[in-house]
Amino acid sequence: METDTTGVPYLNEVLETGEAKQDTELRPPSFEDFRGQPKTVEKLQVMVGASRDRGEALSHILLSGPPGLGKTTLANILGREMGTNVHVTSGPVIEKPGDLAGLLTNLEAADILFVDEIHRMPKTVEEYLYSAMEDYKIDIMIDQGPNARSVRLDIPRFTLVGATTRVGLLTAPLRTRFTLHARLDYYSREDMVGIIQRTCGLLEVEINEDGAKEIAGRARGTPRISNNLVHFARDFAQQRGDGSINKQTAANALELLEIDSHGLDEMDKKILRLMAENYKGGPVGLGTIAVAVGEEEHTLEEVYEPFLIQEGYLQRTPQGRILTEKAWKTVGLPGAKDSQMDLFRA
Repeated sequence: METDTTGVPYLNEVLETGEAKQDTELRPPSFEDFRGQPKTVEKLQVMVGASRDRGEALSHILLSGPPGLGKTTLANILGREMGTNVHVTSGPVIEKPGDLAGLLTNLEAADILFVDEIHRMPKTVEEYLYSAMEDYKIDIMIDQGPNARSVRLDIPRFTLVGATTRVGLLTAPLRTRFTLHARLDYYSREDMVGIIQRTCGLLEVEINEDGAKEIAGRARGTPRISNNLVHFARDFAQQRGDGSINKQTAANALELLEIDSHGLDEMDKKILRLMAENYKGGPVGLGTIAVAVGEEEHTLEEVYEPFLIQEGYLQRTPQGRILTEKAWKTVGLPGAKDSQMDLFRA
């Protein structure tokens, strides 16, 4: 491997041949390798099988759910199963209609256009998708002023696969043009154990079942998080252990990351402590919490809050967020006042 004058390998070469390649290979290549989301996978298999039998492009698909659950992976699997190309972009990148026209006219028949964070696409661009999705035509304006004219372009029959973490921000006209809307949910503990074992196999890391269960219990039901934890546990095992991951090694590694046995990380505990100590358990608005912990509102709502609510630490009420009895026990403080518990029970 080529080195610089200090003998350190060039970083770009390391990235091309090391971790970056491994991360790509961790994605399941087929439905058979994809673990979890059984209802969504079954629906997609039905659509793929029917489309292949008819020799047609897939119908448009909308994938929604929290980040890290496999929306991009499923889009790539659809491309492999259909034997077509997958063109990947994201909503914020498509700033004007001309950008969309360039993407669509470069597609081949039955190709898949995957738009991540599709809810962040500008509304002026979104309107051009309507005719593209239904009629496979797009009208674009050429020139300005007296010389302005509309040109209609025919585009190949393609498949739009949209991914969003906030489906409520999509307009009704766009949302209803998708044949299938599939929501991805957090993974079960059993599925997470299988995903972790598969990841360790691909990374050639030895792990026993107890070690996989320990990581799965702290991965928040999210494969992306579990893969990140596996990478760190592997490093920890190499530096502080014998290179293999068992329950104790995994626990020690994740404690170093400040992720406790319940899967709560530093920010989760910061949110709970803040609400308990500064606001007496709530109710408190999301904006107030965001300012107090120094994080964006949408990040709290999309990344942290779903897990805290799902695990029973936080409750939404019309007046704001409040802590549950479980949260009070977690922060190690006396429970909520009667008035707050009445709110919780309501």
